Amino acid sequence: MSMMEDIRLKVESLLRTERLPHVWCSGCGIGITLNAFLRAVVRANIDPNQLAVVSGIGCTGRAAGYVNVDSFHTTHGRAIPFAVGLKFARPDMHVVVFSGDGDLFAIGGNHFVNAARRNHDILVIAVNNFIYGMTGGQHGPTTPTGAFTTTTPYGNPDRPFNIPHLAISLGAPYAARWTTHHLMQLQNSIYTALHRKGFRVIEVISQCPTVYGRRNSMRDPLTMMEYFKKNSIIKHDATFEEMELTYNGKIVVGVFRDVQGIPTYEERYEDIIRRAKK
Repeated sequence: MSMMEDIRLKVESLLRTERLPHVWCSGCGIGITLNAFLRAVVRANIDPNQLAVVSGIGCTGRAAGYVNVDSFHTTHGRAIPFAVGLKFARPDMHVVVFSGDGDLFAIGGNHFVNAARRNHDILVIAVNNFIYGMTGGQHGPTTPTGAFTTTTPYGNPDRPFNIPHLAISLGAPYAARWTTHHLMQLQNSIYTALHRKGFRVIEVISQCPTVYGRRNSMRDPLTMMEYFKKNSIIKHDATFEEMELTYNGKIVVGVFRDVQGIPTYEERYEDIIRRAKK
C-alpha cells in the first residue's frame, strides 16, 4: 500500500461515511477545510479517542456530525464555552472548535473574546465565508464593507472583524489565516497548532458560491478560488492594517503569531489549586 493510500484510508476512518453524502453545496469550501484538518490530525498521529470536535450552528457547524470522533453540535454561538468546559473536564484531550464566522463572532463573539484573553487551551478553526450561508444569505460580522447580501442589497455599510488581529490583541499565542486555495499551508498550520498550547486561532477564508459568490460577481467556485489565488499575499509579519479584509481586495495570509511558553488558563488554575492545598 502506498503512503498516499494509507493516509487516505486513515482520513476516511475519521469520517462517519454512513452519513455521506454531506449537506454542503457544490463548490463549498468547508469540505476542503475539514479535509485539511483531518489530514493534519493523521500526520500528528493523534489518537481519535483523545480528540474532541465542537461546532456551533451554521453551515460549518454541520462538520461535527461527519467526524468519527467525540463531537458536539452545540447551540448557536456556544461552541467555545462548551469546548472550554470539556477541556476542564478532560485536560488530556485535544479539543478543537470547528465553526463558522457567524456562529463564532456574532452571537458567539463575547465567548471568543473572553476565551482568548484567558488563554484557554483550545484550537479554534474559524471558517469565514463572509456571510450567513445557511439561513438566507444575510450579512454577518465578517462581511466586507460594500459587499452585497440579502440584508445589504445596496452594499454592506459595516466594517468587518479583523479576526487574526482581534485574537492577537487579546493575547492569543497562535493566530493564522489561510484560504481554501492554500491547502498545504492550511494543513501545515493546523498540524503546528495541534502541537501548541493555549488559545490558537486559524481563520480560513472559504468560498460560498451559492449565496455570497452569486451576489458578488463570483457565481461559481472556480471563480472564487481564482480570486483567492490571484489576490492572496503571504506575509507572516503583517501589520494590523495589512490584515484587514476589503471587498474584492487583497487577502494577506500567513502565520501572524506563534509564541510558545505562555501559561494557559488551565495551567494557572491548577497552580492556584495546588497552592491552596498546601
